[in-house]
Amino acid sequence: MTALPADVSIVVPTFNEADNIHALLTRIAAAVPAGLRAEVVFADDSTDRTCAVIEEEAACCPLPVVLHHRPEPAGGLGGAVVEGFTRATAPWIVVIDADLQHPPELIGELIARGESTGAELVVASRYAAGGDRGGLAGGYRKLVSSSSTLLTKSLFPRALCGLTDPMSGFFAIRRTAVDRAAAEDEGLQPLGYKILLELAVRCRPHGIAEVPYAFGERHAGASKSTAKEGMRFLRHLITLRTADPRARAVVFGLIGLSGFVPNLALLWLLTVTAPGLSYAPAEIIANQAGLLWNFALIDSFVYRNQRRHHRRSVRLLTFGGVGNADLVARIPLAALLIAGAGMTALPATALSMAIVFTARFLVVDRWLYRRLGGRATAPTVVPTTAPTVVPRVVEPVPDPVPDPLG
Repeated sequence: MTALPADVSIVVPTFNEADNIHALLTRIAAAVPAGLRAEVVFADDSTDRTCAVIEEEAACCPLPVVLHHRPEPAGGLGGAVVEGFTRATAPWIVVIDADLQHPPELIGELIARGESTGAELVVASRYAAGGDRGGLAGGYRKLVSSSSTLLTKSLFPRALCGLTDPMSGFFAIRRTAVDRAAAEDEGLQPLGYKILLELAVRCRPHGIAEVPYAFGERHAGASKSTAKEGMRFLRHLITLRTADPRARAVVFGLIGLSGFVPNLALLWLLTVTAPGLSYAPAEIIANQAGLLWNFALIDSFVYRNQRRHHRRSVRLLTFGGVGNADLVARIPLAALLIAGAGMTALPATALSMAIVFTARFLVVDRWLYRRLGGRATAPTVVPTTAPTVVPRVVEPVPDPVPDPLG
């Protein structure tokens, strides 16, 4: 007999959480209100016995359980959540961690708040009135959490308006909002463990509500918050912020200005250590240091998701060619403005620099790192039946399995 469709899909990303699965499923099953049909979807990147434990526990769980082990943990925890979305069947999707720092007892309240307010996104917040972040271990993690929250809200004041905890990993979102983001040209591009930020910025949910909660102590296992994850988070912030061409142009210009530091440093070194070297060749050589600096930052941060179109060597040589053409074009253009338009030297130089910068940005942005063509595919609904475990996608797990936090 075919099971009735679920009202809510509970997506749980897991990485080595074997010791938490029994308590998690027990509490989820007890927390789902009567009349609310739910399924649990595990998106797993584990290298321990987590998959085997999920299969064992699913046999006696009163809720349908779906297990998907990823062969490649692309995108870290956020990538696992998006994989879970593709296997969720319900109109509401709840994302919750497996470590029990997020109380499953709040699942029903998240859905109820969304239904009563009409919001597409309902966030369990540690910072809303009545919330608590006591489960963060030590003052350092609390400082990192509050600082990252402040930074994120300052970068996205409109998208995160009314959201006190954009770093939360516990929330409910309507499938319509997820599908809308997946249908955009760039789709969802998760990186690291802060998937809510990705959803709030790219989905632009119609209405945001919050439910306060107390962030609990970890039940078992180790925290996934590391320095590497912090760097991935910063790269993700830049990627999201520069999704707008105007923002990319600003960041492009700021990085270009920063290139004067290695440029001048090498110019000074060349003129001091090689006094016989004339200024012109010294400046040409020093300019390459600035171009290398600019390329490293722009290629790694601003266009991180558009690097697949050319090999790195091709990107570097093209970027260097465009940058050196900048030097060649500025002076004759300024001379043309002075002779042909009757401008004085200062405004002619400023205008020529602006024209050359605009042309340089357009060549890099629209050609070298041209935006990904085509539209992303919306998550595919995978039907499930009554309490069972969907077989793992890859069996056995390749050895060794890449660390999703690496």
